[in-house]
Amino acid sequence: MASERPTARAIVSHGSLKEDQWRMEDVELRAIREDELLVEIIASGVCHTDVHFGSEKEGPSIVYPSVKGHEGAGYVKAVGSAVTAAQEGDPVLLSFASCGSCHACLDQVPSYCTSFNELNFLGSKTFDLTSSSASFSEPSIAGKFFGQSSFANLTIVSQCSVVNAKGLFQNRQELALFSPLGCGVQTGAGTIVNVAQAGPKDAVVVIGLGGVGLSAVMAAKVLGCRKIIGIDKVGKRLELAKELGATDVINGAQLGGSSLVERVREVTEGLGATVTMDTTGVTALTMQGIEFTRNHGKIIQVGTNPLDATADFPMFLFMVSGKQFMGAVEGGATPTKFVPQLIKWYHEGKFPLDKLVKTFSADDWKKAIDEMGSGETVKPVLLW
Repeated sequence: MASERPTARAIVSHGSLKEDQWRMEDVELRAIREDELLVEIIASGVCHTDVHFGSEKEGPSIVYPSVKGHEGAGYVKAVGSAVTAAQEGDPVLLSFASCGSCHACLDQVPSYCTSFNELNFLGSKTFDLTSSSASFSEPSIAGKFFGQSSFANLTIVSQCSVVNAKGLFQNRQELALFSPLGCGVQTGAGTIVNVAQAGPKDAVVVIGLGGVGLSAVMAAKVLGCRKIIGIDKVGKRLELAKELGATDVINGAQLGGSSLVERVREVTEGLGATVTMDTTGVTALTMQGIEFTRNHGKIIQVGTNPLDATADFPMFLFMVSGKQFMGAVEGGATPTKFVPQLIKWYHEGKFPLDKLVKTFSADDWKKAIDEMGSGETVKPVLLW
């Protein structure tokens, strides 16, 4: 009977957020499968990826109706017969999904899983509105966005998205604080640690100081990078970057007649960055990042550029400079290993995540998204 199915409250994306088609609604969930868990969500970070995939027109990787959210924290209510990652009652942090069997997963770089798009962006039908007259034999609302769809107070999660948090936190409030570790924070910090493999000799430039960029700044400080340069146009974020470890900051809106390339070189012995990380996805900034990176340096693209964006540079000069231009997803991290490392740094006072986070009631999700978009809040976290 329908009344026996679990019920929840969820932010349902019926269409584009730009057209005001997201709504908090009562939903029902289908039964969990053998490799899934039923998780009570207590907190969910809000990420620009949620907004991006919930604001475009329906098409490849854009699914409606659906439930977004991919930085969840909560407690396991039930597990499928094949689940080994956690037991009923365990606290968990949630991250992205991966197949576990392709070459990337076997090489311990699951964020480059060959099924990443299918598993994380498409998900599977999981929810239905409680007001629906359908038999629920086939749910109508897509869930398991990034294996979790954590914009709900109860959700179905893929086992591969679970980081068991037993022994990793002190109280419920701290578990909620850690919810963004599974994507935005992991992406920023992991890109510096795992992809760039930065160290004390490096001059690191981070373009865009949102949650991803500021996490990169904190990681660069942990690694002892000699120069950490943050670029943004929001003064509040530039000040926070200095507090978190940036040695220099550049306001892109106040260059005083200089170019961004010139300003970066001024603070890097005239040579430029050894590691440049772009979190913005703004093509013009990406191209400037390529230019101000010194010979034999690395340019790492993390921000989502428009699908039709292209990079245009003279290939011969790029070749003789020895620069490397690469993409990175989820910081090249294995969440079950990297998330506990981030928590360890937090407890050691090296990674002050709390300085990025502002909590909101889940009912205030619109305000959370608005403040993230304006730059007023770095990392909103919804409390359920």
